[in-house]
Amino acid sequence: MEAKEDYPYKTYLNVLHKPLEVIDLQKLVDACTDKWWNQTLCKVNDSVVRLGVIEGEYHWHSHKDLDEFFYVVAGRLMIDLEDRTVDLTPRQGFVVAKGVQHRTRAPERTVILMVEREDIIPTGD
Repeated sequence: MEAKEDYPYKTYLNVLHKPLEVIDLQKLVDACTDKWWNQTLCKVNDSVVRLGVIEGEYHWHSHKDLDEFFYVVAGRLMIDLEDRTVDLTPRQGFVVAKGVQHRTRAPERTVILMVEREDIIPTGD
């Protein structure tokens, strides 16, 4: 399933890998040619792990009932909150609590992992 047409992001919610399969992040990252691409890698209990290859900025949004975890693999991720900006570099992570208005930005090509509940709407509520 792809995100709404009015957003310039490629978001794929299909689960690529089942349990007991090896996930090759580098192969997926190398194949990505989009500026903002998000693919669900696997399901873990009621959550999913998503891979993002991003550059540029996302829109402001929130998730009323769901937290989101972001982990930077490569590059730099900035998470704008209403009162501050969190600046993450490789091997750093951050949880945006449910209901908190936020947007993510990447000034350069950045690779991130996200962990969130399976039924989240990535573009916000």
